[in-house]
Amino acid sequence: MRQEAIDADALYVLGDLFEFWIGDDDPSEFAQQIRDEFSTLTQKGVPCYFIQGNRDFLLGKKFCKKTGVTLLDEHTVIDLYGKPVLIMHGDTLCIEDIKYQQFRAKVHTSWIQKLFKTLPFFIRKRIVQKVQTDIRHDKGSKSLEIMDVTQSEVENVMIQADVTLLIHGHTHRPDIHEFQANGRDMQRIVLGDWYHQGSVLVCYPDKQDLQVRNFA
Repeated sequence: MRQEAIDADALYVLGDLFEFWIGDDDPSEFAQQIRDEFSTLTQKGVPCYFIQGNRDFLLGKKFCKKTGVTLLDEHTVIDLYGKPVLIMHGDTLCIEDIKYQQFRAKVHTSWIQKLFKTLPFFIRKRIVQKVQTDIRHDKGSKSLEIMDVTQSEVENVMIQADVTLLIHGHTHRPDIHEFQANGRDMQRIVLGDWYHQGSVLVCYPDKQDLQVRNFA
């Protein structure tokens, strides 16, 4: 954000920037640092866009107001140098992971989110820690295929959006997939995680470059 995005036309974050975002009122030094970095970038004239992931679906209007970040819909078509491109977090593509989709439906219920946000921050933190532990245990019992995207759903959303390029995250399996659907050549670019290395997609007017960044 300090050295590269400052020269970009725009910065897009496709969710799961945080291990878990407990709320826009997070008082931690880390949360404030992230808010400051986004504010600095937007104040220098670089538009920043954010799609909520399954780990930061509670990021909301207060965060955006403080930082200048624009929150996008979970399925958003952007104009990428003259080409329509669908960007999304990607968890809605994993339709074979039925248990996760049921969990997702619950936590995206508006009244549940409102109730959670009214709880004291320390209680929310404890709840999140319990949920994260449960999720880790649940993942350990699932196959990689179930947790990956369903190809038919990928094709459906791309055809509905009338695009030939989809960019998403969530699965944390960086790759570029090429296939055909509805008589057209399609491409799906997947971003990786940021645990042991960085993963960015640098877009140019004539190409996209999926890059891995080694941490010093």
